Amino acid sequence: MAETNGSQSNRGADEQSLRMISSEPIGNEPVSDEELRPRALEGFIGQPLLKAQLQLFLDAARKRDVPPDHILLAGPPGLGKTTLAMIVANELQVPIRVTSGPAIQHAGDLASILSSLDEGEVLFIDEIHRLPRPAEELLYIAMEDFRVDVMVGKGPGASSIPLTLPRFTVIGATTREGMLPSPLRARFGFTAHLDFYPKGELERLIERSAEVLGINLAAGSARQLSLRSRGTPRIANRLLRRVRDWAIVHDLDEIGPDDVEAALELFQIDSEGLDRLDLAVLNAIVKNFDGGPVGLNNLSAMVGEESETVETVCEPYLVREGFLVRTPKGRVATQKAWQHLGLTPKDDVSKLF
Repeated sequence: MAETNGSQSNRGADEQSLRMISSEPIGNEPVSDEELRPRALEGFIGQPLLKAQLQLFLDAARKRDVPPDHILLAGPPGLGKTTLAMIVANELQVPIRVTSGPAIQHAGDLASILSSLDEGEVLFIDEIHRLPRPAEELLYIAMEDFRVDVMVGKGPGASSIPLTLPRFTVIGATTREGMLPSPLRARFGFTAHLDFYPKGELERLIERSAEVLGINLAAGSARQLSLRSRGTPRIANRLLRRVRDWAIVHDLDEIGPDDVEAALELFQIDSEGLDRLDLAVLNAIVKNFDGGPVGLNNLSAMVGEESETVETVCEPYLVREGFLVRTPKGRVATQKAWQHLGLTPKDDVSKLF
């Protein structure tokens, strides 16, 4: 009997040891970003005009029983371009092939992908503005004439063999539409511009994500999160996960507005959605440069960040929310920035613009 108990104890220890080193998750399966994405256009929250346009575009293609024209999705990162591409493929009930501009190094890489597409399939190219020039030129012909020219041989004896492609749909996503060459942009039959989300739509999106993640939000909590999400669904979902972590550690069954505020204060996200770097930029302009104007290089040196980081990560939101103004002489903090930092603005701050 003692031997039996001993063997059971050893077996239990072995099972526990295997569990500790196993790659399998313990407890409930985590919800991935893929599961947070709606699979139908009806479930996509926000962008009402774009949704109406896209619904009409897809309905017409289904009634004509042909693959739809190529689609360009343009807008800042995190607004749902990839999600919309997945929804289009799901609405059309066709497979989707996913790649990105930086992943395609040579025209041959793109030719290999295009030649393997089936009739009606969707090819999603993220960051399409970063395609190399030879691949762009190959894509022009493929999108318009549904063929690629394959080069055989080298030197004077090289020849081009046209390869006919089945009809397919390219969905391109870009955060820098102005970097797309005109010939490529002109080949998209439908261009959708995604805008930042108003706080009401973000609140609905956060409530939906909380339901999917199994997070119990009290009244007002989603509103507090939406105020700090910079108009961007990706940021909203990220902050929701961090608030969930706070609730787990503090053994909370329900997350209230005060919990949201306390959790995000720990992660240095303030009531306007400004993070550590945003506040460092504003403090540098106001306290070290007397409100500005200050050049980008001096500003980036003061906050200890690359000038490109300050210009592309911080400034767009600060300018959009009215904390910062770009002038020919440099960056200037607005009256709103002074007040947000709890300081008295200069009387002549508007004269600096």
